[in-house]
Amino acid sequence: MDAAEFRKRGKEMVDYVADYLEKIEKRQVFPDVEPGYLRPLISECAPQDPERFEDVFKDIEKIIMPGVTHWHSPYFFAYFPAASSFPALLADMLCGGIGCVGFSWAASPACTELETVMLDWLGKMVNLPEEFLAGKDGQGGGVIQGSASEATLIALLAARTKTIRRVQSEKPELTEAEIMGRLVAYASDQAHSSVERAALIGAVKMKNVPSDDRFTVCGSALKKVLDEDKAAGLIPFFFCATLGTTPCCSFDKLLELGPICNKENIWMHIDAAYAGSAFICPEFRHLLNGVEFADSFNFNPHKWLLVNFDCSAMWVKKRSDLIGAFKLEPLYLQHHHQESGSSLWLQHWQIPLGRRFRSLKLWFVLRLYGVTGLQEHIRKHVRLSHQFEHLVLQDERFEICAEVVLGLVCFRLKGSNELNEALLKCINDAKKIHLVPCHLREKFVLRFAICSRTVESTHVKFAWQHISQLATDLLKTWEKNHHQQ
Repeated sequence: MDAAEFRKRGKEMVDYVADYLEKIEKRQVFPDVEPGYLRPLISECAPQDPERFEDVFKDIEKIIMPGVTHWHSPYFFAYFPAASSFPALLADMLCGGIGCVGFSWAASPACTELETVMLDWLGKMVNLPEEFLAGKDGQGGGVIQGSASEATLIALLAARTKTIRRVQSEKPELTEAEIMGRLVAYASDQAHSSVERAALIGAVKMKNVPSDDRFTVCGSALKKVLDEDKAAGLIPFFFCATLGTTPCCSFDKLLELGPICNKENIWMHIDAAYAGSAFICPEFRHLLNGVEFADSFNFNPHKWLLVNFDCSAMWVKKRSDLIGAFKLEPLYLQHHHQESGSSLWLQHWQIPLGRRFRSLKLWFVLRLYGVTGLQEHIRKHVRLSHQFEHLVLQDERFEICAEVVLGLVCFRLKGSNELNEALLKCINDAKKIHLVPCHLREKFVLRFAICSRTVESTHVKFAWQHISQLATDLLKTWEKNHHQQ
């Protein structure tokens, strides 16, 4: 394919993507395929000779689309939102076109510098304390990771290195292996599984701190676990606080937890993967109060800020803590400008060496929507979740299972877990909308997340009428079957 054909095919592809997104609600939200559907549809081996673009293009609808779950459909209410917008898609095209591997300033100055500035912009939008910003000569700063899971792992590994060095200086008689064997990381029993996975990869013990009846961790619960572990000779070194938990969007109490972590020399990382985007709205910023005690903070613009995957924003108060854990410099990566600011050597802030020019997406979206446009997007989603909550509360057969703070509603039929499992199966088998469940304590709960950029009040009403009708049908057969038993 030469440049002339690329122009032609590129325009066709843009039209195809625009049509796909414009007409997405006409497509069934969840596919009708079984595992292994795709292999029989394509040949066993790659073609020996080039094929025509037209043939490849035709196969998109024939082979790919039948197996796509349409995350951007206004009938998709599962997981959390996956952000997307036309400005972000255009920036991603440019990123692919430039095709740099921006691990250091020398590898692509614009890639590194724009990322540093964009993370400062974003940090100011959520009103982060000054210490987290790179500025012209700050100690902190931000970096784009691939996911919140990566950010948690990076924070844990940096905390581990920092603690091992501190304990070695205090108790030189202990070997690194002895210290490692005593290290313990902590998170809420509601925290995302990626926190446990980080501890697994980091080869340290992980303990869950019990949450209260509102699914949040408070200071007293953390202190109790810490006191027990210290008495047993263990070394607490890392706590991951969650703002907007995955099951029900609950918020750990930073103002109680932060001072304890600071006093005990424990690295506090804040995972606000979903909820963090909402902090650009002044009315939700209080949920981040206590961030001043944290060592690192992360949220995903690729969830709720119209920047498509992957774009996970992470800030640290002291970038030297990260660089100290990850810095290795073979000669082929060195450059005569490298003393001009460690904030620009992003290979020391992450697990992979290479990185895409992801900050272009942020730059385009922040400029083309402005803060007010993004605030309106968040507020609309929150309004729609309260609309759904209101509809659920009007039906006495249902109950709301957790406080609705942002764009997630946790609800269920009053009754057994089996009944709610059956309801979810009916909903997802019908494939008109898509939901996923969670467990809150011993209850099986349905999660209704406002996800799509194009979702409107009519889609929420349709979803509720659909759920309500399926519940009516289910309860009839359920009662009949249970009477017979």
